[in-house]
Amino acid sequence: MKILTGNDLKSGAVVWWDGQNWSLHIADAADAGDEGEAIMAREESARRVNAPYAIAAEQTEDGPRPAHIKDRVRALGPTVRQDLGYKAAEQRGWDWVI
Repeated sequence: MKILTGNDLKSGAVVWWDGQNWSLHIADAADAGDEGEAIMAREESARRVNAPYAIAAEQTEDGPRPAHIKDRVRALGPTVRQDLGYKAAEQRGWDWVI
């Protein structure tokens, strides 16, 4: 499974391609398949996302799980004082980062 990630151009927030648009929540991420390069080029040129890239992931019961630790950390937000991050509610029960 390949999913797309990048940063929202306006806010800088980590975003995930959901098949139609960009979402703040990795649980919404969709498999980009063979269309990943075309989607990233189109979205970056439309200035909706900054520096998009494709990552390997596996589908779990809770949604996609990035294969690499760097992207797991990006998916959940800050690793210090997680209760203050904008994704705090999403982090509960997600112990798969490390």
